[in-house]
Amino acid sequence: MLPGFVEWPGDLAARYRERGYWRGRTLGASLRAWAKERPDAEAVVDGNRRWTYAELDAHADRSAAGLHGIGLARGDRVLVQLPNVGEFLPLCFALFRLGAVPVLALPAHRETELVHLARLSGAAAYVIADTHLGFDYRALARTVRAQAPGLRHVVVVGEAEEFTALSELDGGEAGLDLPEPDPADVALLLLSGGTTGLPKLIPRTHDDYAYNARASSEVAGLSAGSRYLVVLPIAHNFPLACPGAFGTLHAGGTVVFCPTPSPEDAFARIERERITVTALVPPLALLWLEAAEWTADDLSSLELLQVGGSRLKAEAAARVRPVLGCRLQQVYGMAEGLLNFTRLDDPEELVLDTQGRPLAEDDEVRLVDGDDIEVAPGEVGELQVRGPYTLRGYYRAEEHNRGAFTADGFYRSGDLVRRLPSGHLVVEGRVKDVINRGGEKVPVEEVENLVLGHPSVHDVAIVGLPDEALGERSCAFVIARGTPPTRAELTGYLTDLGLAAFKLPDRIEVLDVFPRTGLGKVDKRALAALVSR
Repeated sequence: MLPGFVEWPGDLAARYRERGYWRGRTLGASLRAWAKERPDAEAVVDGNRRWTYAELDAHADRSAAGLHGIGLARGDRVLVQLPNVGEFLPLCFALFRLGAVPVLALPAHRETELVHLARLSGAAAYVIADTHLGFDYRALARTVRAQAPGLRHVVVVGEAEEFTALSELDGGEAGLDLPEPDPADVALLLLSGGTTGLPKLIPRTHDDYAYNARASSEVAGLSAGSRYLVVLPIAHNFPLACPGAFGTLHAGGTVVFCPTPSPEDAFARIERERITVTALVPPLALLWLEAAEWTADDLSSLELLQVGGSRLKAEAAARVRPVLGCRLQQVYGMAEGLLNFTRLDDPEELVLDTQGRPLAEDDEVRLVDGDDIEVAPGEVGELQVRGPYTLRGYYRAEEHNRGAFTADGFYRSGDLVRRLPSGHLVVEGRVKDVINRGGEKVPVEEVENLVLGHPSVHDVAIVGLPDEALGERSCAFVIARGTPPTRAELTGYLTDLGLAAFKLPDRIEVLDVFPRTGLGKVDKRALAALVSR
C-alpha cells in the first residue's frame, strides 16, 4: 500500500467485495477490456483529433512504456496539470498501468498550490501543457521545480523547450511486461475542495473509483450512444468519474473535450458532435440558460444536463427543461466520496428541489447536531458518511484526519443537510454558512435561493460580516441581470415572499463577477475581505 494511505477496515472491505462494489480490476485493465469489446468505436474527440477505443488503449500502452523509460515506476506520484486536452486520458491510463499515481491539479493553480502539492505528494514528475489561455506553464514549472527538488522530470504537452515532450515518450515501444498494480491500492490523488487553506489530497483506489464511475454511469443512463462533453476542468471528480469521462468510457460512449465552458465553445461542439450529456456547476448553468435564449446553435441533441458542485436554486432548476430542452439531474457529491443523484424517473418536484439520494445501498449517511447527536427526521444536521467509495483519511494528513473523521470512521462533510422520507437530500449550506445575527440563525442557502428568484438578480452569494452589536450582519453580493436592485427593492421582494425580517440582507453589494477558489467555488472569505477594505 502507498505509505500515507488510510485503508478501509478489513470487515468493511470484505463486505464491499462480497456485495460487488469492488471487483478487483484496475482502471488500466478496465480500458483494456473496453478496447477488446469495442475496438473500432469512437472513444475520444479533441477538436479534429479522433481516437477509437483500440487507439486509446494503444496510446496508453506507448505512454506507459515511455514513462517507464525515463524511470517512473509503481508508487511514484506524478503531478498532472493539464487543461481539457485529449492527452489527459491516455496519460492517466498509462500511469494506472505503471502503478504510478497521478495527482490531479487544476489549470488555475499557481506556484503556492503547486509547490505545496509537489511537496505533500512527494511527486517525482510534473506534467503540463506548454501554454493555455495565454499562460506559459513552462515558466511555472521552472519555479515549482526550484522549490520542490524531488521533481525529477517535467513533461510537456506541446513545445517542451528544455523539458521532455510527451510526444517523444509516446514513441516508446508498447507491450511492457509490467506487474499488475493491486486494485486495492491508490490509483489517483484528487484535491479537496475546501474554501480555506491549501488543498488536501484525497486517495482513491482502483476498486472504489471504478465503482464510482460505473455506478454513476448507470444512474445517469449512459449507453454506447452517449456523447459526453467535458466542459468543467477534467481534473475535477465531477467531469472525470461522476460519471464523466471514465463513466462514459465504461458505457461505451464517446468523450468530447471542450477547451473552455463558454457557451460559444460548448454550444458549437454540442451541435457539431451531437452531444447528449454534460455537467456544469450552477454559475455556468445560469450562464448557459441565458446564452441559450439567443444562440443560433442547435442544442437539440442534448438529453441530460447534470448540475452539481453547489446547490442549484429551484428557480434556476425549473428553467433547464424549457430553455435547454433536456432533462436535469442534480448531483450532490464530494471528491472525498459520497455521491447523490436525482434519478431519471424521479417526480419533477424532487428533481427541482433536492440534490438527489445516495448512489450506493451501503452509503451510510447520518445527520448530526453540533454535539454529534443525530437530529430528528426532517431536521437539518451536518452530514457524516462512510461507504464503499468514501475515503477513510486524507493522504499524509494524520493530524487533520483526527478532526475530519469520527471514531467509527464517518467523514465529517461540514455540509448542512436535511433528509426527506424518500431518502433525497436537500443541501441547506455549510456549517460555517449560517450567519448568527443577534442569536438568530440565518441559513444562507435559503435566503440565496429566494434572492435568485428576483428578476434583476443573475446570481447571489451571502456572507456574514462582523458587527459589534449583533455579532454578525448579512451582506448579499449580487451579480445583476440588467439594472441592479436596490436594497429596498430586494428586501421588499423578500418580505412579500414571507421571509422573516432577521433573514433580510443588511447590505447589498453589486459585483460583475465573484472571486473563486482554485476549485471554482465562490470564495466567500474574499467577498468579506472586499467589504472590510
